[in-house]
Amino acid sequence: PDNAASLWTERKRWFFKPAAGYGSRGAYRGEKITTSKWADILADSSPWIAQAFVPPPERWFKRGDEHIHLRFDVRAIAYAGEVQLFFARLYQGQTTNLRTPGGGFAAILSVPPGCCSTADVTCP
Repeated sequence: PDNAASLWTERKRWFFKPAAGYGSRGAYRGEKITTSKWADILADSSPWIAQAFVPPPERWFKRGDEHIHLRFDVRAIAYAGEVQLFFARLYQGQTTNLRTPGGGFAAILSVPPGCCSTADVTCP
């Protein structure tokens, strides 16, 4: 593409993903991409997406007397083009580890606009 040189120069700010891909298949974090893989991407006739890298948000949780530091992200499960449910992934390190205290998957409650923001209050 016309902006290949600037994308390479600023590659640490980007993820590169095939437009036809899904999940993380074929995705490359810019700071880890090699020159040979970059050449492969440029030679590929199918479209690619440069997506800004955004570090995962982090939260502190209290578990008993202990404070736990976890990263999180929000995921959506879709079927036939419609979102079926949302959930959050809570983790330390690079991947979800269901053995990490407080880590794993968490349900996300979706409420209509105007409803109360707490689950223990009935919406009008």
